[in-house]
Amino acid sequence: MAETLLVTGFPGFIGARLLPRLLELRPSASVECLVQPKFEGTARGSIADLERAHPHATGRIATVLGDITLDRLGLSASAARTLQRRLTGAFHLAAVYDLAVRRDLAERINVHGTRNVLAFLGEAKQLQRLDYISTAYVSGTAVGVFRETDLDVGQSFKNHYEETKFRAEVDVVKSGLPFAVYRPGIVVGDSRTGETAKFDGPYFALTAMERVPAPGVFIKIGSGRTTVNLVPVDFIIEALARLSSSPKATGKTYHLTDPSPVSTLEIETLFAKALGKKFVFVPVPSTMAKLLFTPGPVQKLFGMPVQAIDYFDHACRYDSAIATAELAALGIVCPRFPDYVRQLVKFYLEKKGKVRREAMV
Repeated sequence: MAETLLVTGFPGFIGARLLPRLLELRPSASVECLVQPKFEGTARGSIADLERAHPHATGRIATVLGDITLDRLGLSASAARTLQRRLTGAFHLAAVYDLAVRRDLAERINVHGTRNVLAFLGEAKQLQRLDYISTAYVSGTAVGVFRETDLDVGQSFKNHYEETKFRAEVDVVKSGLPFAVYRPGIVVGDSRTGETAKFDGPYFALTAMERVPAPGVFIKIGSGRTTVNLVPVDFIIEALARLSSSPKATGKTYHLTDPSPVSTLEIETLFAKALGKKFVFVPVPSTMAKLLFTPGPVQKLFGMPVQAIDYFDHACRYDSAIATAELAALGIVCPRFPDYVRQLVKFYLEKKGKVRREAMV
């Protein structure tokens, strides 16, 4: 049966990498990418690149100009009806991924944008499932083990990004639509090439480490024993593509996280080694680290928003039993950070200054 899939969040890094793999696994599928008008040229260029690199995708990816923050996704009534009649599936990736995002912007895109997508899909009578990309950090301030079956455990949130992604996921679950939810950890570059489209997350620490003279002193936030859940983008793409292609995913939530995450101290030690630097790591309480990084000039110097500090010393582990078991049956295992850290650092050193740090909104 022919499939028509609506994809939001294109031409973002994950969306652009996911499409050719989806089309490879679903030979009868075509994709309609909802693209903001200001990104139309970028999207068309991305499609052309995809078609050159992946001939099987040729003629199967189209753009629809619209905006998730608008009613009917910014489409005319007739265009909306035409698309709704054809849709059999949807992938909602569009969101603002920025720890320092303003509340109003996060609310408009992550919450109201998701509600608009849900309302639009509610009129798609042939819809088989919405595959929704959330984040493991809907856990907010929860500590201990956060399971795939957990959502509202009474947590508060460290920033507006976490809170609005949590509220959006709640809306998806309560929508009445058939759904599957995927919660990635902190996504870093490709485990084979190091390629990424954005230097954020642990790259903030890498940037700071590169700028500090060595041998010397570098801070470790808290004890350094707290784990940080890093996952390479190629694992995320393959996990999304394979799980979303299975009817068994309906109604499930998957943690696309590393079942054996490394500690903050190990991350820093491995980064330093890959940079060819030696440091003595001095413990600094997270409250003091926040004070040190709060001034704007300091954040600009190291390229790190103060909100990132919270992720270096937060005692929450992500149980991924459901995802790990289903992916293992498909021969998919999350690569371990020590095995690909050199590729990340090599790409960073080659591309620093050429890869953005800000969110694409």
